[in-house]
Amino acid sequence: MLDKERIALAKYRIEKAKASLKVSKLAIDEGYYSDSANRSYYAVFYAINALFSLSGKSFKKHTGVITNFGLDYIQTGIIEPEYGHIANLAFRVRTKTDYSDFYVVSKEDVLKQYENAVKFVDRIEKYLLSQTDNS
Repeated sequence: MLDKERIALAKYRIEKAKASLKVSKLAIDEGYYSDSANRSYYAVFYAINALFSLSGKSFKKHTGVITNFGLDYIQTGIIEPEYGHIANLAFRVRTKTDYSDFYVVSKEDVLKQYENAVKFVDRIEKYLLSQTDNS
């Protein structure tokens, strides 16, 4: 049985991921593509941290979260490899949109980022539910 506090933290973080998805969609609808890319990335980031809530792991840097997601969940076969690609792409696009002054993300790229983030959060939520249903 999993610790109730860890489960509560995982649920909180997955809800935070879903809220980021909503904001990402609103930003797309209003034409704020860089902001949408940021929020899509954070949806993925919060979902990954929801996974790490169950194991009690935490990381100080975003690169640590992404790298250890690959090591702990992708390379072990728990989560399919395509989700590792989604996480890495979301991180790269968010980094460019947030830190490169003259990088302009296209609507098409942002829509893909959003769709990927929705798919990612859904997959992680299903995994979390499979691990916590009886806890």
